Amino acid sequence: MSISFEVQAETRDDMGKGASRRLRRAGQVPAIIYGAHKEPTMITLAHNELIKNLEHEAFYSHVLDLKLGSKKEQVVLKDLQRHPSKPFILHVDFLRVSAKEKLRMHVPLHFMNEDTAPGVKQGGRVAHTLTDIEVSCLPKDLPEYIEIDMSEVEIGQAIHLSELALPKGIEIPALAQGAEQDAVVVSIHAAKVVSEDEEEEAGEGAAEEAGEE
Repeated sequence: MSISFEVQAETRDDMGKGASRRLRRAGQVPAIIYGAHKEPTMITLAHNELIKNLEHEAFYSHVLDLKLGSKKEQVVLKDLQRHPSKPFILHVDFLRVSAKEKLRMHVPLHFMNEDTAPGVKQGGRVAHTLTDIEVSCLPKDLPEYIEIDMSEVEIGQAIHLSELALPKGIEIPALAQGAEQDAVVVSIHAAKVVSEDEEEEAGEGAAEEAGEE
């Protein structure tokens, strides 16, 4: 992991909806830290700083250094509550990590060599079924993303979870639940070609419906 993030936070004593509204009006985001067999800690973050961090894809799948006064804890982002219609963050959950305990995180997928894939050169279309996957690993092994090489994918072929080239120490929990969980991640389908007859039939059908109305 080449990128590092330091999150500045402060503890808070006030709880409840009223206290949270006051914090948001003051440009703060209420948040919580939990996990690692410790008591949860209520904290606040500066909204503008959080927004800047969230612009980086890596922020969602990195072990973060959360600075709380003179102390520093390692955490990961577990949940983010956004306002349904405004560009505001309402609440954040952070999970403490332990160097000796595996954690489960969603990691983004990066699709490589899509444009040069044989199936695309033949006129096929790429269908991304998944854009991220849940992985299990120790904090030190948590990848920023997982690459999927499309350089040999033909029309009609697909790449499943079990076929991903995973970094050392990374597991996919879904695969432990059986073969039926071996989902398609990405595939290339033949592009549908519409004949002139089909176009004429579609046009005539639309005209008839308009006439009936």
